[in-house]
Amino acid sequence: MSGINRIFILALNISLLHLLALTAGCSSKNESGHSINTRQLNDTVAKIIAEYPAEIGVALIVDNTDTIAVNDHNIYPMMSVFKLHQALAVCKDFDENDLSLDTLMTLRRGDLDPSTWSPMLKEHFESEIRLPVKDLLRYALIQSDNNTSNFMFKNLVGIDDTDSFIATLLPRECFKIAYTEEEMSADHDKAYSNTTSPLAAAMLINRLFTDSPVSGESQKFIINALHECKTGQNRIAAPLLDKPGVTIAHKTGSGYTTEDGILVALNDVAYITLPNDKSYALAVFVKDFKGNESEAAKAIARISSAVYTLLSDI
Repeated sequence: MSGINRIFILALNISLLHLLALTAGCSSKNESGHSINTRQLNDTVAKIIAEYPAEIGVALIVDNTDTIAVNDHNIYPMMSVFKLHQALAVCKDFDENDLSLDTLMTLRRGDLDPSTWSPMLKEHFESEIRLPVKDLLRYALIQSDNNTSNFMFKNLVGIDDTDSFIATLLPRECFKIAYTEEEMSADHDKAYSNTTSPLAAAMLINRLFTDSPVSGESQKFIINALHECKTGQNRIAAPLLDKPGVTIAHKTGSGYTTEDGILVALNDVAYITLPNDKSYALAVFVKDFKGNESEAAKAIARISSAVYTLLSDI
């Protein structure tokens, strides 16, 4: 069976599980035999979402089997979540061309944006910054650096090629990558053109941990970077940080606030492993929130806490 056929069979299976969970709404057993009350999970998440002035979409894949999705539409601006997609595309390109992530790149300070979010610029003061590709990826994944992301789109794998590669991993209609951080910064409305459904985001991070979308070495590199993610600790990670035996790997995305006080987006997608041997992918996307970032983060944290509580008791 070809790789592409396997990919879309996986996507179809997950979609079918999603439909069964939402329509049947009953308890099911995953591969380990543990009972998952999908109706309770779905209802709990839906009640939390209803309390907030925003469009909030949630998707959950438990042990690569049980799936729920609430407000699962391809309308949510990804913001920096797409740096996970970018990292996969860069690593795939380097894998196929037998290139090392230790390859050095030169970034000229004059070509970089000093006003954008860029921890790299705060740590490197030289006029020409020389870093291996793996460090550029780590800046993008761990600290969500916009300059390193823009540089990689311009010099390594372009936005169109990134979009095309991800379309081999996810159903085409579930996501779209059209603009870089630089382009979104120049025109904030373009953030609404880089979209995903929550289920597509959950499927992508789930595939990273359970399948082989890139080489084993590249896969391990990206997973390790996501485990070190330093942004958005008040979102999915917030209720889990003090829980013994829980591991969290995630990528966040944060949007702009309009003149009317609307937060365009606040997102987080994570892969979590519990000490009871359960693992799950959780994606939460908040769109057009009538409030501040802290309040939107609390909504994401509440959803994460509810999911953890239900799954940790199984």
